[in-house]
Amino acid sequence: MKICIFGAGAIGGLMGVQLARAGADVSFVARGAHLAAMREHGARLIMDGETYSAPVRCTSDPSELGVQDFVIVTLKAHSLPGVVDAMQPLLGKHTAIVTGVNGIPYWYFYQHGGRFAGTRLASVDPDGAQWTKLGPERAIGCVLYPAAEIVEPGVIKHVYGKKFPIGEPSGERTPRIQQLHEIMQAAGFEAPIRDNIRDEIWLKLWGNLCFNPISALTHATLDVLTSDPGTRAVSRTMMLEAKRIADQFGVHFRVDVEKRIDGAGAVGAHKTSTLVDLENRRPMEIDPLLTVVQEMGRLVAEPTPTIDVVLALVKLRERMALQGN
Repeated sequence: MKICIFGAGAIGGLMGVQLARAGADVSFVARGAHLAAMREHGARLIMDGETYSAPVRCTSDPSELGVQDFVIVTLKAHSLPGVVDAMQPLLGKHTAIVTGVNGIPYWYFYQHGGRFAGTRLASVDPDGAQWTKLGPERAIGCVLYPAAEIVEPGVIKHVYGKKFPIGEPSGERTPRIQQLHEIMQAAGFEAPIRDNIRDEIWLKLWGNLCFNPISALTHATLDVLTSDPGTRAVSRTMMLEAKRIADQFGVHFRVDVEKRIDGAGAVGAHKTSTLVDLENRRPMEIDPLLTVVQEMGRLVAEPTPTIDVVLALVKLRERMALQGN
């Protein structure tokens, strides 16, 4: 089985090393010092007190790799529109694209049913290139719950979690979703097949849409922003606004707001990826987490006053940080 990890940073590296150890023919598309180190020394993974390595082909040029069975995209979601053309050499007639990205994916309304079926979301796919060039029919949803970090170029450390729920947009149990499930299980991950992967996407997004921008605005870790009465209240309000929107699209949340907030707080003194990007003066994941919820709210005439305020603030925070570069 040929699997390309497109965007082989921390989470992609974790997945790729384990998939290669399970017998898949894995390749990485990466960049910079991390790519150079993996080319020289191989990709190394620290997990459960052990260090593992695996034979993984590493490149910055996808055209070197040929057609894949699965392309697992683990880029930051806002980077995906910019690599659509570069991904084309990886795509054959039966290639599946596993969207391991935060937020609402480009294919969200494919096989959705109802009056919004086929709707394209400008906030995550601004020129429609993902829909037209990657194709929603290739897509498999994947929600990333684990945490990992690059401790030095070429070396990935698993922090916690091994759960990656997966699912077809249609909810069907297809041969390809079963094949993906089996190789991920063999790699030591939990990969439950969901008959409504959108519920799982929203459950993760529910926290990301408030905790990530608030952390960027306050520099607070998850334990602090979920326990502080003020930021906890802002988070709750944003989540309830989002829930009213999601309800209109048939989404079911299996936990309530308070449990979701408490679950994030239990992670401890963890910096969100958005805060880390801000500290490193990199573009932040904003549109796939916040702007898209605003856009979906407008589709169903559901107001998002608190989301609108936080979105405006974090957009300006990003702009000022990047100007500082």
